[in-house]
Amino acid sequence: MERLTFSIMINAPREKVWDTMLGDETYRKWTEVFMPGSYFVGDWSQGSKILFLAPDGKGNNSGMVSRIKANRLHEFISIEHLGFIENGIEDTSSEAVKAWAGAFENYTLKASDGSTEVLVELDTTEEHKEMFESTWNDALKILKTLSEGSNGKFS
Repeated sequence: MERLTFSIMINAPREKVWDTMLGDETYRKWTEVFMPGSYFVGDWSQGSKILFLAPDGKGNNSGMVSRIKANRLHEFISIEHLGFIENGIEDTSSEAVKAWAGAFENYTLKASDGSTEVLVELDTTEEHKEMFESTWNDALKILKTLSEGSNGKFS
């Protein structure tokens, strides 16, 4: 696996960026670039299971099974990916999952004079590297727009 890194400066306080990044309504907006209809089920507390899902076009939701490894409020969140969900069924033990299970997605928020630097580090396989390189910067630009807008609203 390879670790990719992305960052952006957002002209908003760290707390607002955090809330925008992890809030249900705004999460759906900034993650749309990865998979239309993206959403999460679960919560962001340390140790909790969380599902990252999107409609698969077959009447089911597909996505990833993950766990929140660390959560330091307004500073750092670490997500460990454990498996896939396909056709509504969790898979945490197949050979396909074993190739990348244990991959991390880490977010660090650093305050700087009323602004916030968002640093994203994620582990990926060669198969997904190009997709992440072409979408992460777009996702972060949407997060920036949402966070800098009034009350986190995006229009």
